Amino acid sequence: MVKTVINKLDNVGTENAFRTFQYEVLHGPDDMNVELREQGCTFKFDFAKVYWNTRLHTEHERLCNLFREGEAICDVMAGVGPFAIPAGKKKSFVWANDLNPESYNALVGNIKTNKVGDFVRPFNTDGGAFIRQASVDLLTGGEVSIPIFPKTKSSRSQPDKAPPAALKTLTQPRFFAHYVMNLPASAITFLPSFIGLYANVPGLPAQEIKDMMKKQDQKLPMIHVHCFSTKSEDNVAEIKGICEEIGRQLQCKITPEMEGVDVHDVRDVAPKKRMFCASFRLPEEVAFRGM
Repeated sequence: MVKTVINKLDNVGTENAFRTFQYEVLHGPDDMNVELREQGCTFKFDFAKVYWNTRLHTEHERLCNLFREGEAICDVMAGVGPFAIPAGKKKSFVWANDLNPESYNALVGNIKTNKVGDFVRPFNTDGGAFIRQASVDLLTGGEVSIPIFPKTKSSRSQPDKAPPAALKTLTQPRFFAHYVMNLPASAITFLPSFIGLYANVPGLPAQEIKDMMKKQDQKLPMIHVHCFSTKSEDNVAEIKGICEEIGRQLQCKITPEMEGVDVHDVRDVAPKKRMFCASFRLPEEVAFRGM
């Protein structure tokens, strides 16, 4: 039920790094507290203080479909959790970060509401620093194991019935399988944080990390970075330009033809502006480059 109608007075992100905007109330109370459902999850937040775009629901679902149970996911610009919460529901281990304190607070609340606290960890820090620190902490931190129990219905007639045995135990990996960077206006500029990601880990030489990955049959992560570009009929020039910019940021060659590279057309933003999501596997030469 719609109670409040507003009019945006500026473009999202033009006046505020947190992608919030000025608005005027056209009808109803000035109450921007929202509760909605997406991908079977409940989200609560103050729309005036955080970023949310319902038009991105198919993009949220598309990326979440790539995540697997037991994988580790690094959500660098997580917002209120449109990727992190559904991924946690799938029993992926998610480290979710947002710089906006209001988004962080809403994320914490949504983790509790959706009962995914075993799988989603919230953070409130700079995205670039988070990429590096989270990767090191995941690699060198203590073991995290979560027992998975079968779903059971409570019974008043058998209140003292012994709890069921765990079906299995999921152990948090030492490496992230995916990094999500959903800040299209500037996410690409955070990519240099991946340079030398595993080259200078305290107490772990690069070769030891490579051996660990090989032993665990662990590939380097997929990076999913959202960005804006121009608009054309076939997107050929845009896709090439996005790959070239990624290459500039990482100081390596990235082309649309390379294995694992995919630039997805997310949606139109304006008559001459389109949102894309570029996905690629972090090159070994970048991850282990000496600083």
